[in-house]
Amino acid sequence: MGKKGVLLVNLGTPNSASTADVRTYLNEFLMDPRVIDVNPVLRTLLVRGLIVPFRAPKSAKLYQKIWSDTTGSPLMHYSILQQDALQQRLGDEYIVELAMRYQNPTIQSALNRLKDALVDDIQVIALFPQYASASTGSVYDKVMELLMDWPTKPTISFVNSFHDNELMIATFAENGAKYDPAKFDHVLFSFHGLPQRQLIKADHTQKHCLKVSNCCETLTDANKFCYSAQSHHTAKLIAEKLNIPKEKYTICFQSRLGNDPWVQPYTSEVVANLAKEGKKSLLVFCPAFVADCLETVYEVTTEYGDEFKALGGERVQLVESLNDSPTWISALEKMVRDNHISA
Repeated sequence: MGKKGVLLVNLGTPNSASTADVRTYLNEFLMDPRVIDVNPVLRTLLVRGLIVPFRAPKSAKLYQKIWSDTTGSPLMHYSILQQDALQQRLGDEYIVELAMRYQNPTIQSALNRLKDALVDDIQVIALFPQYASASTGSVYDKVMELLMDWPTKPTISFVNSFHDNELMIATFAENGAKYDPAKFDHVLFSFHGLPQRQLIKADHTQKHCLKVSNCCETLTDANKFCYSAQSHHTAKLIAEKLNIPKEKYTICFQSRLGNDPWVQPYTSEVVANLAKEGKKSLLVFCPAFVADCLETVYEVTTEYGDEFKALGGERVQLVESLNDSPTWISALEKMVRDNHISA
């Protein structure tokens, strides 16, 4: 019998920190109809006429601040380490490929390598703990689009989300414990933001999202597909693991783009309010990311750190992402093996 295929897919990163490469990356990313889910003509005008021309040069400068001469993008660096470590754990029975939803290595090239290896099946793990249409959903779309033209198709399975994965939670808790959360005035669980309209679309009942008080605080059948509800659940599990009392942490959302309402509260506003309340030290988890990237290394540490200090705060400490933690690799290994058993 042939080998089993595993396809790890993360969001993506520019090929370099140059403005030209960042522009190419942003165009591909933001033109995805699941990312900016508006009329195609309007999306084209917004992305190519307004957002990318102004944002690319600014984003390139930020990427240059986190880009390593030896390892390049931190997201790519840690994604490759994850792929290599998982391959070692799984052994010769499996072939593990890595792809990025946007830019390189492409999903098409990774799938072609698995096809050439004559794998019996392919398990796709989109490396986003919480399901969102704009991330996991987009990966599903791309994989299925590319497989349409294959004359013969292997068995395909997807890991929908792993927001409550015990080993993932344990990894974030291990990383956070290094800093002793009790020594900080407040703890933030800062997730990547989404437009509110995308949360509403994910409400199959159309009676729960933003219509029920505290609609995301408890995971139920009505909101089990909701990115925000899954994010709240992830944060609560990490907090419980570290014995962080509810009154000492806040769940918030970063990286807002545009003027439409996004998931709230916004991290920038939470940081400002905590500084005004006299808080001096913040510990920040970013549990929407499995690898450190621009949104963690720069946005949290530098941007929010500078904002906090400008308002009287003293310290913003980022808890590193899952990266190549052995416990996280164990989580991936268990996901792969369990999914193949159930399949």
